[in-house]
Amino acid sequence: MSILEAIILGIVQGAFMFIPVSSTSHLALTQHWLIERGSALPPPESGEMILFNLVVHVGTLVSILLVFHEGVSRFLGSMGQWLGQRLSPQKPTTLATDLGLESELSPALAWPFYRRLGLLGGLSVLVTALMGFSLKSQFELIFATPLAMSLTLTITGILLWVSDQLKHQKKTLENFSPLGASVVGFAQGLSLIPGLSRSGMTISFALFTGLQRPQAAEFSFLIAFPTILGATLVQSIEVLRHGPLVGTNWLTMLVGFVTAAIVGAIALKLVLIVFYQARMRYFAYYVWVLALIVAIRVLV
Repeated sequence: MSILEAIILGIVQGAFMFIPVSSTSHLALTQHWLIERGSALPPPESGEMILFNLVVHVGTLVSILLVFHEGVSRFLGSMGQWLGQRLSPQKPTTLATDLGLESELSPALAWPFYRRLGLLGGLSVLVTALMGFSLKSQFELIFATPLAMSLTLTITGILLWVSDQLKHQKKTLENFSPLGASVVGFAQGLSLIPGLSRSGMTISFALFTGLQRPQAAEFSFLIAFPTILGATLVQSIEVLRHGPLVGTNWLTMLVGFVTAAIVGAIALKLVLIVFYQARMRYFAYYVWVLALIVAIRVLV
C-alpha cells in the first residue's frame, strides 16, 4: 500500500464514518476500485487490509474526542469529583462548588445524570454486542452479495428520509428510558450489516423513541466510542490468530490513522450541523443513487 492510497482510504473512512451513508461499504468499494485500476493493494480480506481498516476506525474514535472534548472533560471531571467526595465524606462541598460552576452547572451535568447516562449507554452497547456475536457470520455474507448491499443502502435512505420528517420530539437524555436505549442498541446491531449506516440507524431509531434531535445525535456518538473500540479489539484478536503480519507497512498505517482522525473531525462537525437543521434527506438521495449504481453493475 502506498502513502497516497493510505491517504485516500483514510479520507474515505473519516468522511463516511459519521455521514450516515455506511462507511464500511464505501471503504470496501474504494478498495475494490483501486485494485481494479491496477493497485497493488492487498485483498480486502487479507490480514494486512483488515488491520488497516481497524487502524482507520480507531482514527475516527479520535475524531469523536476532538469534537466532543468539552463534554468528555465534564463527564470525567464530574466522576473524579464524585469519587473524591466518596473518599472524603467529611468534605462539606457540592459538585458544583468543587467545579466552580454554581451558576453554570445544570442538573444534566451532575454526577447522577452521567452515571445514569453511562448505564444507558452500556445497555445499548450490550444489546449491540449480543447481536454482533450471534449474527456476525450472517451479516458478513452481505459483503459477498452486492445486490443485497444495494437493498440495505436503500433502507438506509428510507430511514434518513423518514427521520427528517419527525417533529416535536420531547424526550431528553434526562428522561430517556432503558427501553429506548435498548432500541438504539438494537439499531446499532443491525448496522453491522454492510450498507446500513451506524449513525443513520442509531440517530433515526433514537428519534423514533421520541428523543430530541440534538440529544439523539449525542447519544449516538456516545455509544459509538465503546462499540467501535470493542469491535476493534475483537477483530484485532482474530487478525492476530492468523499469524504474524509479515511485511506490514506501519508508516501507511500511521498516515491512514491521522488522515481518518482529521477528516473525521471535520465530517462530524458538518453532519451535526446538517442533522440539527433536519436535512438528512440530502444523504438519502445520495445512498439511493449509490444503491441504484450498485444494482445496475450487478444486473447489467
